[in-house]
Amino acid sequence: MNNFTRLIVLAASFSMLAACAKTAPPTTATAGEEAAIRAVNVAWNKAYNAGDGAAVAALYAEDAVLNAPGAPMVRGKASITEYYVKDAAGFATTGFTVADDPVGDVGQSGDLAWQSGTYKNTDKSGATVDSGKFLTVFQRKDGKWMIIRDTWNSDTAPATHVATAPAQ
Repeated sequence: MNNFTRLIVLAASFSMLAACAKTAPPTTATAGEEAAIRAVNVAWNKAYNAGDGAAVAALYAEDAVLNAPGAPMVRGKASITEYYVKDAAGFATTGFTVADDPVGDVGQSGDLAWQSGTYKNTDKSGATVDSGKFLTVFQRKDGKWMIIRDTWNSDTAPATHVATAPAQ
């Protein structure tokens, strides 16, 4: 076989391989899916600001994982419910509110989606008491978007830990 024939066979092989390859699913959500995904975050903020930890936890899948700043990982809906029932109630009694600042980006690939953005906690006077960023991963289960992974980080530097010498 001469070099020209080999080149033709190679080109034809690549063409057939490309034709058989699956097209990657889009990573941008349709307008309807994006609205549904964003609605979960809106419901989260509304329930959290009301101190309704059970309503917040209802947005999470049974096998979800929560990574809150300054706390150990929380795994599973029962543990997430326990976490939010305590945390949201305490937050609400302070008079603080949380809001997206601004609402973040949404992406989707099949039955998985994600939202990232920034948040701001304010006190009763409207002053910012904390701000940071978040990343939430969703999975469509039975036609409904559920949170499966959730993490956020404060922009406020954590308190530095000062090691003390052991008593002599």
